[in-house]
Amino acid sequence: MRRIVVTAAATISVVVLLFSYRTSTDPAPAALPSQRIGAPRPLGGPTTPPAAPAPAPTVGTSGGDGTYTGDAVDTRYGPVQVRITVAGGRITAAQVLQVPQESSRDVRINSAAVPVLVDETIRAQSAQVDTVSGATYTSEGYQQSLQSAIDAAHR
Repeated sequence: MRRIVVTAAATISVVVLLFSYRTSTDPAPAALPSQRIGAPRPLGGPTTPPAAPAPAPTVGTSGGDGTYTGDAVDTRYGPVQVRITVAGGRITAAQVLQVPQESSRDVRINSAAVPVLVDETIRAQSAQVDTVSGATYTSEGYQQSLQSAIDAAHR
């Protein structure tokens, strides 16, 4: 009788483990859509309500117009590096030069997070951008690299 109980418990345990095993459904790692992930693109659209016009803060007047590259910031999953374009004292474009892309998961997360971070940068005109949920390490690296690019623009 004891042998039957032990065998039944072991069988049930194995069945439960088999049903709880998750196989990978990620596609093979793919390249990012473009090296210019942060290329300027129109904001708004049919799903975004129009924003009320407000005076936007500027990057600063002590630096000149141009392109400024931030430091490459090492994150847990890989480096993040940002380049900004400044015209008229405002950030007009942000471009991500490096993001983690070692796995398909990295590519999936960053291809969704980077456009949000770029839009927030242009909207905020500073490194004070919100962290993207699910891309915390990329967001933090982005903010640090962006701040170093803004600092370079001020020199």
